[in-house]
Amino acid sequence: MESYQAEYDKNGLVADTFWRTPQRAVPGRPCQRVERVEVMSGSSYQQFQASVNDAWDLGDDDVMSGIAETKISKAISQTAALNVINSHRNSTKNVNKSDVKDSDNVKPREEAVAVRKNEVRKIGTAPSSSGPMRHYPGRPRPVRLSALTSREESSESKLERFQQVLESSVLDLDELKQLSWSGIPTKVRAVTWRLLAGYLPANAERRAETLERKRADYKHLVRQYYDAEREEDTYRQIHIDIPRMSPLVALFQQITVQVMFERILYIWAIRHPASGYVQGINDLVTPFFMVFLQEAAPGKELDNFPLDSLTEQQRDIIEADSFWCLSKFLDSIQDNYIFAQLGIQYKVNQLKELIRRIDLPLHEHLQKHGVDYLQFSFRWMNNLLTREIPLPCTIRLWDTYLAESDGFAIFQLYVCAAFLLHWRERLMLEKDFQGLMILLQNVPTQNWTDSNISVLVAEAYRLKFAFADAPNHLHNAGKADR
Repeated sequence: MESYQAEYDKNGLVADTFWRTPQRAVPGRPCQRVERVEVMSGSSYQQFQASVNDAWDLGDDDVMSGIAETKISKAISQTAALNVINSHRNSTKNVNKSDVKDSDNVKPREEAVAVRKNEVRKIGTAPSSSGPMRHYPGRPRPVRLSALTSREESSESKLERFQQVLESSVLDLDELKQLSWSGIPTKVRAVTWRLLAGYLPANAERRAETLERKRADYKHLVRQYYDAEREEDTYRQIHIDIPRMSPLVALFQQITVQVMFERILYIWAIRHPASGYVQGINDLVTPFFMVFLQEAAPGKELDNFPLDSLTEQQRDIIEADSFWCLSKFLDSIQDNYIFAQLGIQYKVNQLKELIRRIDLPLHEHLQKHGVDYLQFSFRWMNNLLTREIPLPCTIRLWDTYLAESDGFAIFQLYVCAAFLLHWRERLMLEKDFQGLMILLQNVPTQNWTDSNISVLVAEAYRLKFAFADAPNHLHNAGKADR
């Protein structure tokens, strides 16, 4: 590899006037002028079957007809995003390596105002450096599953608002999405996720019947596909991957848990032969599994929770609901997992062009040292950042993903852009390919909390809001790989 200069121009920062106020506010809505981009030939991901029939079933439950058309209020979305960024510095607590302590001290108003002036270019302030344990690229991170309950959800008023919406005879899904975008209280997260995923109908009177029918349908699928003759290649790959999943978390090493994951993934793969099983999908089961497990065992430490202590009926509910919610969730990103994973390659090229427009010095720094966006952002897209952030943060992020009116596929691009920009200063200090790749594949997020995710999605919203009327980063993405 060529030797590069040790110094880099640090004066090419994005101006403070970067954020513009568009003439039309269209939060949470993809631009109508976005076109499908072309991917250059010679893809390195050609291991998938070249010709199979797709089995994506968007009509698993017709009772959800018409719900997808609801939209998040523009004013509420914009206000929420701005409020998160403006108040983050005051609400973030100092996190020590050895302990996490709450502080009652409040910054003086003058200091807070001064801090906010620099907020546009920064995402979060929680310590992101060093932890006692080193993480390596692709290595599952240990998680504190007891941290699924956040400090932010302690607000009784927010919980009451959720309960009022959820208990109404006919659900106002638009209002539920508005509430959920900024985070969902643990007590109501499971039922809210079922509703946002399209698994439960809006009509409260039909929910019990729907759950009973769908759970019975899943049992039938298990008997039909998993308990009968199996497709050996698919089963073998899943059987190999599952034990590797989160090896540092005792919960996922239990045989009962691994068998549940095997059934979920195998049946999903058989029902979707265009993609089959793809490594990384197993990570997408985990958030649903944990949310429904917490519903069945409220207040319990989940790190090493013995799943066999639950009744068989409780375990069946967790498994069936995880399967159906995963299926609904993947419907919006199905292109990510079909032939050659072209959907992810599109998004990687879009991310490259978007960063080039937002932060040219950073883009040129990565290009100068031979860093290809595919080398780090493919995993971000494929695993939806589940390998990059702690599990409680993933669950908080998915609160927002599920609340996105038009599906999160487009919004995820801006989340990844905001995530990359968060590490800008550190990346600019790295002077070679190795240093850049170690950081990009091993981002120090072990101390991240819900507050970091709230700021991340707010920054992603601002990026999307700023570029909604200027989608050239999408039009030209196919030309980005120069």
